[in-house]
Amino acid sequence: MLALLLGSLLVAGLALAASIEPKHAVLAPDERGHALTAEFSIDLGPRLEDAVGRGVPLHFRLEFTLARKRWYWVDEHVAGHVINYRLSYHALTRQYRLALGGLHRNFDTLTEALQVLERTARLHVVDRAQLIPGENHAAAVRLSLDHTQLPKPLQLDALADREWRVEAKTLRWNFVP
Repeated sequence: MLALLLGSLLVAGLALAASIEPKHAVLAPDERGHALTAEFSIDLGPRLEDAVGRGVPLHFRLEFTLARKRWYWVDEHVAGHVINYRLSYHALTRQYRLALGGLHRNFDTLTEALQVLERTARLHVVDRAQLIPGENHAAAVRLSLDHTQLPKPLQLDALADREWRVEAKTLRWNFVP
């Protein structure tokens, strides 16, 4: 009976954990080289949803890397791209704001803001001159919560409290231009 109770508490604790999982990603040719299109599934969990609703900004980091595979040495770095997003709530306007650098967009609900954050379309990541046609490349993409951008007291909570952690997985695939 005790084992069943502990097991159900463990499953309930795992269900509350936040996660960002990549659904799919692809590199497609564009006018200058190749562009990334990726889609993620974001579940912030109740603690982080409450925090952003109370005005705590959340910073997300989209990371893309491309490396040329070599059998005789470590893989050669070909290209990398990082984008930082900021998700915040403004109580005065009662809107969520998703910002990318100096650009921002407002949303009425958190769900709408997360739906936009979940999708990256036609983002130029590598120039044509950097790729060798026919060579095997390793591509990887990851969207994660940047804990270092949280306010200092919450950074400590993020280290100690599981409800502040967001499990972000990396999607890796082989790419041949």
